Amino acid sequence: MARVSSAAPRRRLQEARADFPGVRARGLVECADLRKHPEALTSGWWAVVADFEGSTTGWRFSETTSDVHDVTRTTGRSGPADGGTWVGPSPVSWRSSLDEKAYMAAVRRVRAAVREGEVYQANICRVLSAPLGSAAAEPDAAALAAVLTAGNPAPYAGTVHVPAGAAERPAWVVSASPELFLSVRDGRVVSGPIKGTATRAEDLGAKDRAENVMITDLVRNDLQRVCLPGTVEVLDLCAVEQHPGLVHLVSRVGGTLRDPLDAAGWAALLETTLPPASVSGAPKSSALRLIRELEPAPRGPYCGAVGWIDADNGRAELAVGIRTFWWTPPGGTGAGTLRFGTGAGITWGSDPQAEWRETELKAARLVALASAPPG
Repeated sequence: MARVSSAAPRRRLQEARADFPGVRARGLVECADLRKHPEALTSGWWAVVADFEGSTTGWRFSETTSDVHDVTRTTGRSGPADGGTWVGPSPVSWRSSLDEKAYMAAVRRVRAAVREGEVYQANICRVLSAPLGSAAAEPDAAALAAVLTAGNPAPYAGTVHVPAGAAERPAWVVSASPELFLSVRDGRVVSGPIKGTATRAEDLGAKDRAENVMITDLVRNDLQRVCLPGTVEVLDLCAVEQHPGLVHLVSRVGGTLRDPLDAAGWAALLETTLPPASVSGAPKSSALRLIRELEPAPRGPYCGAVGWIDADNGRAELAVGIRTFWWTPPGGTGAGTLRFGTGAGITWGSDPQAEWRETELKAARLVALASAPPG
C-alpha cells in the first residue's frame, strides 16, 4: 500500500485537502490504490477519486484535533472559503478532443450500433483542455472551487487536492457534480442517475425519458448484484430537477446491502458499480467497447467518481464525476493542463447536431466560470 513518504515536507502534508458538502479534511496520513489494496478500507476517513478507466485512489485524513490532521463535519452544503483568487486560462485557449464533425460522426456510429443490436445506449464524451500553471506552481484548487460554488452551486460538489510531493499519487480535482453516484448509510445504498438535459422542463421529450429509464434499469441491475434479493427498488423515476442554467431528469434507486461493509464489502460495491451506469451505457460492457473505439482522450476522473468513504461508520457519499475539472502538471517545462469533460447519452432517437449542442450546453457555464475574463 502506498503510504505518505516520510520525506514529504510537513508543509505539503498540511496543504493536502478534501472538501465536500458537510465535511472538510486537512492534512494527509496515507494514500492507497483501493483496487489493489481494498484492505485499506477497514478503517479511517478516505477522500476517493475513481477514474473512468478503472483506477480508484483513496487518501486517508486522520480524525484528530491536531493542527496537521483534521476531518471536520460542517453544517450546510457550502464550498471552501479559504481559497485565494482564481486566475483561469484564456477563454479562447480551450481545445476539444473531438471537434463538431468528429463528435457527430461518433453519434452516427452509436446509432448504427443500436440498429445492429450491439447497444441500447452509449454515452459519448469529449475532453476540453487549456494550458494553465506549471509543475512548480500548481493552480489553487480551492479558489476554483469557491468560484464554482458561487456561480454554479451543486449538491455533490467536491474538491480533492493532494499536491505533488505529498504522496505517491497526487490529485487535483474540482467538481460541481449534480449527480449522486452512491450514498451509503445504515446498510442502505442509494444511487441517483441523471439522464435527460435541457434548458427548460418543457423541452425534455420522449427521447430523454427513454434514455433515463434505460439507465435506471441498468443501475437497478448493478445494485441487485450487491444487495439482498427483493430490496432493490426505484424510489423515484424521471423527476425534474432544476440546476443553474439546466434542467435534468433524475431517478433514484435504492437497496439493502447484502454483505457487511468490511474491506471486501466496499471492494465489491465499487467493483460492481464502476464506472457509473449513467456515463457508460447499456449494456455496460458493449457501451464501454464503443467508448474505447470512439473517444481519443482518456476521461480520467471525469465520469468516474469523486467523494468520500467513512470506513469506521459504514458511510459514503460519492458523486458521478461530471461537471468536473482536473489539472495535470507538464511533463517537462511549460504549462500544465486544465481539463473539463462534457458528453451526452446517445440512443437510436439521437440527432447528431442536437447531441453536439447538448455537450456545448453542459460545458458553457462552467468553462466560462473557470476561464479568465475576456479582454
